[in-house]
Amino acid sequence: MILLFIHEMGHVLQLRREGIKATAPMFIPFLGAFVGMKELPKDAAAEARVGLAGPVLGTLGCLIPLGIYAATGDELFQALAYIGFFLNLINLAPVLPLDGGRAMAALSPWVWLAGWAMMIALLIFFPSPIILLVAILGGFETYRRFKQRKTPEAKRYNRVSPRTRVAVAAVYLGLAALLAVGLDATFVERSLSDV
Repeated sequence: MILLFIHEMGHVLQLRREGIKATAPMFIPFLGAFVGMKELPKDAAAEARVGLAGPVLGTLGCLIPLGIYAATGDELFQALAYIGFFLNLINLAPVLPLDGGRAMAALSPWVWLAGWAMMIALLIFFPSPIILLVAILGGFETYRRFKQRKTPEAKRYNRVSPRTRVAVAAVYLGLAALLAVGLDATFVERSLSDV
């Protein structure tokens, strides 16, 4: 819960920096948490910054249990760091409503289609109610945004400088790589005989 709270506070802090009013983090049992925005970001670049702020602060939050593990050797904290790295990495999937989908707003609507197709493939090979929910919500939101992408409002919203696109892509890819390294470093192989 604390690691989820830290992740969500990344969104809250960035929303405040963007001048957007938001709710406090709200937790949904067995699903996660979210922050409700009282207004939309002014453009896709702001949406991307808000989307990436959660995983960035969430990743930094994972350093707390990792540091405790390094100091004590207690594998509980290693496992907590692993779970935190895992949840932040999954949240970077490039499909709406996940944070990675929000980051992709600054790149291209075509990435949402690829992200949604990835969710469908995951659903086929790893059936899960959570993946099903993300695929359904992502499908509706991707369809809505993709359909509206040529309207004047959407064109204005999605106008992002090449420099910002590169920065968003660099943060996104760097964060994903860092989280993958964190996962690898904190993984503990277990078997039933360890119980």
